Parts: sequence; C-alpha cells; structure tokens
Amino acid sequence: MSESYVIIGDGIAGSSAAETIREAKPDADVTVITDEGEALYNRILIKEFAKGKLPEAPISIHEEDWYAERDIDLELNTFVTDIDPDAHEVHTHDSGTFEYDKLLVATGGTPTQLPVDNSDADGIHHFWTFQDARRIAEHAEQAETGVVVGAGLLGIDLAAICGEQDVDAHYIMRGNRWWRYGLSLEGAEIIHNALEEKGVTPILESGVNGFVTDDEGSVVATLDADDNEYDSEFVGIAIGLNFNTEYLQGTGVKTDNGVVVDQYMQTDVDDIYAAGDITRFYDVILGEYTQNGSWGSAKQQGVIAAKNMVDDDQAEEFRWVTSYSITHFDFPFLSFGFPTLGDDDCERKYSDTEWRRLAFKDGKLIGGVLIGDIAPQGKYKDLIRKEVDVADQKDILLEKEFDPDKLALPQEQ
Repeated sequence: MSESYVIIGDGIAGSSAAETIREAKPDADVTVITDEGEALYNRILIKEFAKGKLPEAPISIHEEDWYAERDIDLELNTFVTDIDPDAHEVHTHDSGTFEYDKLLVATGGTPTQLPVDNSDADGIHHFWTFQDARRIAEHAEQAETGVVVGAGLLGIDLAAICGEQDVDAHYIMRGNRWWRYGLSLEGAEIIHNALEEKGVTPILESGVNGFVTDDEGSVVATLDADDNEYDSEFVGIAIGLNFNTEYLQGTGVKTDNGVVVDQYMQTDVDDIYAAGDITRFYDVILGEYTQNGSWGSAKQQGVIAAKNMVDDDQAEEFRWVTSYSITHFDFPFLSFGFPTLGDDDCERKYSDTEWRRLAFKDGKLIGGVLIGDIAPQGKYKDLIRKEVDVADQKDILLEKEFDPDKLALPQEQ
C-alpha cells in the first residue's frame, strides 16, 4: 500500500508541505483539508486588495486545478472535529474519516474578539482571510468614519486601509506608541506622523470599553477607555489570534498558546507534525521556544516538516531568519529576526523618516527594525545566522553605511 500523508490547513505552510511531499513521493496519497472555501491565496497581498490597490486576480496563488494536476486531494469546506493518533485517523464533521501515516497540523488561528459590549455588531471587522478582505474593502469604500484597535502589524494594515479608502479614522492603542515591544518612542514617532498624514489619528494609552449600535445592529460609534465616543461606521480589530487547537484535545499533542514542536517541526506524538502560525517551535539560533507568524517562516516550516515526514532518518532542522515588511508609507519599514526579544538593544535616528534598532541576546544579534533604509537587512541577517558576539560593537553596527568587514569577530567563528 502507498503511504498516506494528510495535511490540515491550506495556507502557505500546508500547501508548501503538500508540494514538497509530492515531489519526494510521487506515488504517495496526499490530502489537504481546509475549512476555507477557496484554495491558497497570498495573505500578504490581501491588504493591498482591501486598500483598493489590487484586483482579485493576482492574489490567488493556486486554483483547484493546481492540486488535481499534482494528484493532491484538496478537501475544501471541510471541518476537522478530532484526531485519533492511535488509529491514525482524522475525523471531520460531514466529510468522513481520513487515514494517515503522517499528519501535518497547519491550521493557523482565528482573530481574537474584544470582550466588550457589541463587539460582534455589523460593521466590526477582523482581518485574516481573503473573504475578510472582500468585506473590509466593500465597507471601507462606503464608510466615512472609522476606528482601528490593535497596535501591531495587522492593526496597522487596517489603519492603512482606512487611510487609502479616505475613512476618517482613529487608531486606538493600549500603550504609549505603536508596536511598543519593537519600537522606541523615537522610532514610533515616525510611524505616528505617517499615519496622521494619511488621515488616521493615533489615540495612545487607551482602550475600548464598548461599541454603540443603531436600531439595525450596525456599529455607529466606539467608546474608549475613558468613555470618549468616536464616530465609527467602520471598525477594524486586530488584537491577536486564538490558535485552532480544539480538535487536538485528547491526542496528547502538547499545546502552549499554539502547538509545541521541536526544531524538526515534530510534536511529542508520533507521526504528527505542525507548521506555520500555529507552532510554538524551538528556534536553534535563538536557543528557546518562540513563535513567528510571517509568510516566509510559515512556508519554510511547511517545507522542513514535509521533508522530515517523508524521511525522518535524515531529519532537517528549521533554521530561518524571518523578516516582515510594511509598504503603506512613502518610506519602507522592515523587521527581521526577533526584535521584540533579547536583553540589550541599540538604536539610531538618521533623518525624519530613517531610523534603525537592533536587539541582542547574550551578546549576539537576534533581530532588528529598519525604517527608511532597509538595504542593510541582508548583512544583519547574516550576522544572526553566524551567531557571533557583536553587542560590544554597536557604533559600527549602527553606521549608516554598515560594513560587516569592520567588525572584530572571534577567530574561531
């Protein structure tokens, strides 16, 4: 009998895994199960679609024919209810049972809802799927006022959508700056100014107490932490993800705000692997368990998981320095590695729209943020991969035209 590989989730992690398995095992049975109604699309580009900058066509990556051509069974609109690891079975709501030799969990998460009154009202949006983007684009195009909640990388996408769609919006943040774990006040000021230029007003050190609705149940206003009222026909919320792990209950798979895997993307249950946003993985460079929701990281995790599912005797580690970019403003923004972690950092401002911050752990560079000039990213990421002690040479690292050859590196490294 041929080997059977089942993948739950058709995001970039699951799709990359399916393709990798098919290339390595031409005769194996490969099944991809997803609760979405459409095949893989580009989650990076859906924000550009919602801004009105792109048509739908470039966003789809795989049509259903792509799977058929590769003899991959794609099961759309299929909800997994539970897994039996002893029987090696995946049970679904109404699509039967799928047997597996190796299983990959790549289901990502669902957006967290604000625990306040009327948070499920019409006109309140979460931004995660292509279908979300369609609803957001349609509503933002019509709305005149809006509020965005969530001072992270998804929240600023919603703020930018408001700016591009001419929605007069307020951006409510709990801290004293946007992305306070990755930026200092000086760096965040550049972002705040850029938001205001787009017609989005940052509201700092606040929160949301609730939403006001009309007689039809549609949101019309937002109440902040001090009960100040902001008109808001459109509301976008991005305060984090709840990871889809309910169907893993009783399997023995360890979860900790996601599925815990080692550097080989393997769970602590035989023949079950995980990849993508849902994973809490052991990062061999950082030397600890962590999470990362970037597209590139998820894709590479899917590839590594698939290789190890196919041949665990030649196990390959997930070793990756990720990056995440924002293209909403006149200047570029890029984060790389783990800029929100570490025990030391340094920063420098070069102009009104150019700033740089680097984060270190145990003397080694582990991440950073570049605003205005992202050209040095490759040099910094190379240092992260080399795991060299450089924290004592911050002046060189922060030179505008950074030259790694100027660094005094330990000879043995």
